[in-house]
Amino acid sequence: MFGETTINEITREFFVTQVELYLSNAAAAALRKPGAPNRKKLDKRDSSTALVEDGKLKERSSWLTLTKGLSGVGHWRNASCRLTEEDGRCLLNIYIEDSILYQTVYIHLLHQTDVRQVDDSLFFRKGCLGIYCINGQRWTCTHLNEPIYLRFPDIDSTRAWLALLRSFAVPEIYGRWFFPAEGGSYRMWRQIELKIIQGRNIGISRQYTDQFRQINEADSSPEPDVVDIDISCEVLLGDILYGRTTPKRGMGSPDWHEMFTFSDLPPFSNLDVIVWKEKKLFKPFILGSVRIPLTNFRRAESIEGWFPVVQSGAGLNDIQVGELRMKIRIDEEVILPSPVYSHLSEILRSRNFLDWILDLETELNLRSLSVQLMSLAIADDKLIEQVQEFASRDIRNTSSSYQTLFRGNTILTKVMELSMAWYGKAFLEASIGPVLRRLCADRVTIEVDPARSGKNGKGVERNVELLVCWCQEFWNQIYSVRSQCPQEMRRLFQTIRILVEERCSLDNTDLKHKDLPWQSVSAFCFLRFIVPAILNPHLFGLCSGLPSIPVQRSLKLIAKVIQSMANLNANTQKESFMASVKESLRNIRPAMLEYLLVVSTPTTNSSQLDDQIQERHAYLDIMAALRQRASKAPILEGESTPQLPHLLDISRQLATVASAIARHSADAAKRRRKENLVLKDLCAQCLEIEDQALFRVSQLASKLSSDDVPNEAVGFGNGPTTMVDESWRNLISTGSRSSHGNKGRSTTVPPVSEASVRLPSQASPSSLGSIKQNEDDMPPSDLTVELPLELRESAQIEISNDISDDAASRRRKGIFKGILRL
Repeated sequence: MFGETTINEITREFFVTQVELYLSNAAAAALRKPGAPNRKKLDKRDSSTALVEDGKLKERSSWLTLTKGLSGVGHWRNASCRLTEEDGRCLLNIYIEDSILYQTVYIHLLHQTDVRQVDDSLFFRKGCLGIYCINGQRWTCTHLNEPIYLRFPDIDSTRAWLALLRSFAVPEIYGRWFFPAEGGSYRMWRQIELKIIQGRNIGISRQYTDQFRQINEADSSPEPDVVDIDISCEVLLGDILYGRTTPKRGMGSPDWHEMFTFSDLPPFSNLDVIVWKEKKLFKPFILGSVRIPLTNFRRAESIEGWFPVVQSGAGLNDIQVGELRMKIRIDEEVILPSPVYSHLSEILRSRNFLDWILDLETELNLRSLSVQLMSLAIADDKLIEQVQEFASRDIRNTSSSYQTLFRGNTILTKVMELSMAWYGKAFLEASIGPVLRRLCADRVTIEVDPARSGKNGKGVERNVELLVCWCQEFWNQIYSVRSQCPQEMRRLFQTIRILVEERCSLDNTDLKHKDLPWQSVSAFCFLRFIVPAILNPHLFGLCSGLPSIPVQRSLKLIAKVIQSMANLNANTQKESFMASVKESLRNIRPAMLEYLLVVSTPTTNSSQLDDQIQERHAYLDIMAALRQRASKAPILEGESTPQLPHLLDISRQLATVASAIARHSADAAKRRRKENLVLKDLCAQCLEIEDQALFRVSQLASKLSSDDVPNEAVGFGNGPTTMVDESWRNLISTGSRSSHGNKGRSTTVPPVSEASVRLPSQASPSSLGSIKQNEDDMPPSDLTVELPLELRESAQIEISNDISDDAASRRRKGIFKGILRL
């Protein structure tokens, strides 16, 4: 599938086959007729026409977005890739059908943020990578400036090639010239989590004044014929499409409840959500859009509210056409070299990570660091060991009865859920993915409650038979892949089963609790993993979008039956109308016991493991090559490439932990009743790291103000650098520290309420909330120094007062403001 070839000491090649390449219709036409001019033909749904310029929606052809659905404009073709490293250059050759050279990408000229995973919603496919490059960074036979989308056959090859390509790209590192020993001063990481929840009054027009006050609300009404109308949303950062929701039928109040996570982002300014309206036999069009300025949003905090959907009108007469309820969280971290985090790492690794999670939740009311702390344990290969140790203490010391064991939400159950989600994605997909998607595609409607269906007699019996049939389908699929349960999950389940068996033997439990060890396994494998995925498949990536209400009801009934089977008490049914299913469930008990035994027993077949290692030989070669490159690179550059097999960035996890604890420590110290010396030491170290981050940013700003700064000092590093304008060299002085303890990071964005997101009165209606600024206030386009928002608040930088000319003074102050906004 993929492998590595060493040609000589300075030339190395990596290759992968069985890759799929997305080709737009324009690219396919150019391949067929390379000499013909490219004439783009608009599709029924060409979302590539959506662009936002100066707050106004404009419709024109562009590669920046894609059409909706797998059968839209474009298709997937078989391809292969070959990556060649030679004399510091790295070329990626993409071949179609193993013979046609489609593109050559100069990876060494790209930034690492130009190579990232594509959200599954873009193509409704998993394992896709996007490569975003422009002319001069590649050669292409089509002469089209389109992004490259590659789909790999499995998660291992996707992760391996993502890490491999990024290792040759330019990381976002600042201050390389001033800190050569560490490879730079710091690097940046950004992520956006967006949840589009629902719409309100979509399609109902209301005119806006300059102050965004609604008038003429009764002027228009929703279209009478909404049966064949679909509403969907597309998410853009800058001008690039990042994700899309599934279409929802009807106007008014569509429900999506769809979550998007965009990670490893380049510097951003605005997020746009474009609302599309589609109707059969008609060309889709843009109903309106939401523009959200991101520069002033509070970092590391979730903001939820109603955002106005605005349609650009003539002049300044913009029209509101509804609202979207959305939840947004923006993370932006300054990541320092790993030696800065050495003491923090020692403190965190001195205890079980579950104990840290417990202390942070109880003492600091900080509940968002479970994944980061778990990642440290995974990197040390101690996650299973530490979960086993904590589970042993928890089960032996718990006062819960046998009936409620593992039913509540505790630190142990929370970490077990995270561990199953981490290791068991492929297992979950194999267990219920195919059957579940078939049920959703067929829109199967099941209702066995006579009060809901209004049916009696034979109608109810037919629905019961349909329910039993689909439950059998789900169970057969679950049972058939029991041997694919990952070893990590098997070890965790085995620990739970053995600990419960020991407790039962010590308590001299009677025969009525003989199934308790098996029920404890099903309490995690089914109650907290498989059954929640059946109830909410869109949250586990098993299907695109929230299923329709009738299908949700069908999934709920199936989930009840499967959970009843896993509880090994199929005869106990709370609802009377479910009692008729018990006869079908009684015969499955022996198979369920076998299933629980298999998933809670680690395999010891060494020959099987040896075969798996042999098959992964090429994968291990890539891991070895990445370790070799990291060992030869400067510290910051080597750490910027995530570690396989889980793409872990340990320094980023530590930076996130430090900044979160620093924000919460001051308020928690006031509420703390008794002294926790271990936690106090951790908080002190996190505050020290935050001071170090502020010092480095201020130090870089101070050095940039000196006269002997080389132009190369301002860019990302090895890639194309930008020129430093002499007019602002002497404008920055060293920043001073500010006190810690603010729970949030300050923002000028007005608070989001449940009523609606209201924008400042000076905001332009057409910009959807972005504040128009004077041309003198805009940052220079050639400046790439990154001052993160958290540190911009604390760094008090003063403007030099020796500028005599008023115009020059205003210009330089505008440049300075631009520096702070970067």
